[in-house]
Amino acid sequence: MRPVFLRRLDSGLSRCDLNPSLRLVKEMSFVSKCFSMAIVKGVYRELNFTVPWGHIAAKAWGHPSGRPVLCLHGWADNANTFDRLIPLLPGEFYYVALDFPGHGLSSHRSPGIPYYFTEYISDVRRIADALNWNKFTILGHSMGGNVGGLFCSVFPDLVDKLIVLDGYGFYPTAITATRERLQLAIDELIKLEKEQGSPRVYTPDGALKRLLEGNRSISEESGKILLQRGATEVSGGVVFNRDLRINLGKKSAVLTYVESTVS
Repeated sequence: MRPVFLRRLDSGLSRCDLNPSLRLVKEMSFVSKCFSMAIVKGVYRELNFTVPWGHIAAKAWGHPSGRPVLCLHGWADNANTFDRLIPLLPGEFYYVALDFPGHGLSSHRSPGIPYYFTEYISDVRRIADALNWNKFTILGHSMGGNVGGLFCSVFPDLVDKLIVLDGYGFYPTAITATRERLQLAIDELIKLEKEQGSPRVYTPDGALKRLLEGNRSISEESGKILLQRGATEVSGGVVFNRDLRINLGKKSAVLTYVESTVS
């Protein structure tokens, strides 16, 4: 599994290698223009890692020889979470922010596969292996902080530091509640598979409004930054890139399931 690069310059994107994500980047152009008020400083590269179900997209700041930092975003967000933060951090590090599967520009998981935290741990391990990282720092926001903490518990020798932003951690749950929430998540997955049709098409303004309604803690500018990577142009408007399966069980079923199996 080898990362392939696209370099982002002031004049736009120039191709550095044959990259399956080039089509995705082109599809982003319309969305980026719609949310052009969200200007982000800092030169970065687009990365694309091949996985059995498709690819995991990421973006990187700094030189690959720098001290490695893997940046993990929160639930329903994407790698653009770190766009305004990374340019403010020390420049001697190499920051790689991935789009978790089912988020941003990454492939959705295969049909019938839910988004358990154990799979996110595997995703992080795949990226570290592809980058040949034997020791690195994890910078995680919200859900990304939880994934980072779980990864550290499973692969402690690979991580030198864990930095968590706005993380809520795991909490004790009765075994009966764990079972009920896992049952709910499985039932919701089967129901979604029966009902799921074409994704809803929004106008750019409508997509921004929907995003802000779902997360009142972010500003309009931050919403535009997330949508540059979180929506794709289609006929009649834009659609959200994220997989609807990430919503199943309101995450609680997945959280308590992993807690009960890891602890």
